[in-house]
Amino acid sequence: MIKKTVTLLAVSCMMYSCATKTAKTENNPFLAEYQTPYGVPPFDQIKLGDYEPAFLQGIQQQNKAIQAIVESPDAPTFENTIVALENSSPILDRTSAIFYNLTDADTNDSLTALSMKLAPILSEHGDNITLNPGLFRRIKRVYEQRDSLHLTSEQGRLLEKTYKEFVRSGANLNTADQARLRDINKQLSTLGITFSNNVLNENNAFKLFVDKKKDLAGLPEWFCQSAAEEAKAAGQAGKWLFTLHNASRLPFLQYSANRPLREKIYTAYINRGNHGDKNDNKEVIRQIIQLRLEKAKLLGYNSFADFALDNTMAKTPAKALDLLNELWKYALPQASKEAAELQKLMDKEDKGEKLAAWDWWYYTEKLREIRFNLTEEDLKPYFQLENVRQGAFDVANKLYGIHIAPLAGIPVYEPDVKTFKVTDADSSLLGILYLDYFPRTGKSGGAWMSNYREQQDTIRPLICNVASFTKPVGDTPSLLTMDEVETLFHEFGHALHGLLSKCEYRSTSGTNVSRDFVELPSQINEHWAVEPQVLKMYAKHYQTGAVIPDSLIEKIRQQQTFNQGFTMTELLAAALLDMDLHTLTDVNEVKKLDVMAFEKEAMDKLHLIPEIAPRYRVTYFTHIVGGYAAGYYSYLWANVLDNDAFEAFKEHGIFDKHTADLFRHNILERGDSEDPMVLYKKFRGAEPSIQPMLRNLGLSH
Repeated sequence: MIKKTVTLLAVSCMMYSCATKTAKTENNPFLAEYQTPYGVPPFDQIKLGDYEPAFLQGIQQQNKAIQAIVESPDAPTFENTIVALENSSPILDRTSAIFYNLTDADTNDSLTALSMKLAPILSEHGDNITLNPGLFRRIKRVYEQRDSLHLTSEQGRLLEKTYKEFVRSGANLNTADQARLRDINKQLSTLGITFSNNVLNENNAFKLFVDKKKDLAGLPEWFCQSAAEEAKAAGQAGKWLFTLHNASRLPFLQYSANRPLREKIYTAYINRGNHGDKNDNKEVIRQIIQLRLEKAKLLGYNSFADFALDNTMAKTPAKALDLLNELWKYALPQASKEAAELQKLMDKEDKGEKLAAWDWWYYTEKLREIRFNLTEEDLKPYFQLENVRQGAFDVANKLYGIHIAPLAGIPVYEPDVKTFKVTDADSSLLGILYLDYFPRTGKSGGAWMSNYREQQDTIRPLICNVASFTKPVGDTPSLLTMDEVETLFHEFGHALHGLLSKCEYRSTSGTNVSRDFVELPSQINEHWAVEPQVLKMYAKHYQTGAVIPDSLIEKIRQQQTFNQGFTMTELLAAALLDMDLHTLTDVNEVKKLDVMAFEKEAMDKLHLIPEIAPRYRVTYFTHIVGGYAAGYYSYLWANVLDNDAFEAFKEHGIFDKHTADLFRHNILERGDSEDPMVLYKKFRGAEPSIQPMLRNLGLSH
């Protein structure tokens, strides 16, 4: 997953001038280039009080730059208009990169309150640029002359992106519609923060304390030990604490023999934001959907999905839905077969119980053991976090010749964060990598890649990967599940996309690509994680150092299509729910929308079986509140790309240098410098086929 910082363009800052005069800025680290090794953020110097003055002074700085562009007596050119705008906000770029990463990775009440305060200011800031008629006139003049400017493909792409961003932001609207658009954007800016904060509060609020050892039946010793430490830290020594964080919830559902407790933790998870209390998200998401639809209508689109997909590979909701519905025909029947198998397993226990959603992980693990003589516990000792991480690094070295080494003395915001220097085969600097892998109260769920500085021309990027993996317990290091292994490789694939970027402009570099293309580098990187040759590189027993045996590798290979009906069905259900919400076209209908009834109707229409819920339900679907609105289909779209792309490596060898060079030079280095399908065909030689994906998931007939 990608999390991008807020794009800030420009705004009149007159209303904030008094505040900036009195704000203390003498020692504010954001106001000048960082005087640190490699220009890394000085986290050890940054204080809460630095953010607001930096944002406000950054607005002033950018206003002056915008004013200079608009008032220039020279005719508009690519350099004095497009490039000048691109480079107009150094203070805001520095400040927002840190601020918005920390509000996701290490927030607290003060940061959350400040983000709510700043959101409408920054929303107006962006609107005042894109709705600046003088600035748009100059951009439009350059755009109209594009065919005679002899621009490079990247320059042409940046010009097109800039022009379309202004049009899509309302530059062509009349004054009344622009005023309404400003109001909508302000409301959306705070509603999104409210929604995400409610989900975080729900995650942190649920605490399942167990005080009887018999209720731990089935749970592995390492997991019980971890839960005991969590309970002790919560002031309940002698008990065991389980939470909704992935590293706690999923093992509990997978191993706990206590069915009522499985139901309790599962039910709490799928009802986040749906309790009618201060953290309830039903009205929040309804308002978001309504305002997005109003925005799309103002801009001339039939639905928000039409607006959102207009600048993606899919181009239209219909094309995205074609893919989702085609996959649904394969996934749901397979999931139904899997449910029947699990029910048979339950029937053998002669308890008269019917398979429910909270049973799926538990009986899937039992079936895995029966069918493959394999459990997650057999694999975890070979997946020590540090070894898996090194495995991902070694794969990148073999593919692209890059080197990744620990880097000491770099300031970090949390002691758990590790830093690395990334260099190319010729020892030139590619960037600095931050890895933040363990859960904490102030961290959002899931895993993502972002950056503290974008690659631009000779400026090298500062990239971060954030996740919530299983923490070390006592003398036992962090041992990952197979899913966590693949997540680590996935996010590192995003990191490679950022680190290897070789673009001239920030807005076209790295992961600044369409949502349905951005997951290609991450998802293809997952393929190497389970290749036998790669497993032997990193999968070593944490106690003995023994390399994972061939017998276990073969079992991993055999079970790669296991439970894929479930996995694809819950993912597709979420993607289709997202699309259903964002293809609504009647604003009055949305004003009366009961989002839970809508979700049920959407799932009933798909004939989704009751043993499976969408991976994300409406009240905690943070992806679509963030950057994946009408875009959750992107993971499936990119799945077609990554499976087809990995076929090239399988055809020529998974470490074939020529194939790796083609992928690096045409995908990883190029960012959004050309149309993504053009870049893909330069790598692969043809458009992608869906067949490798269906075959690899075991869903083809």
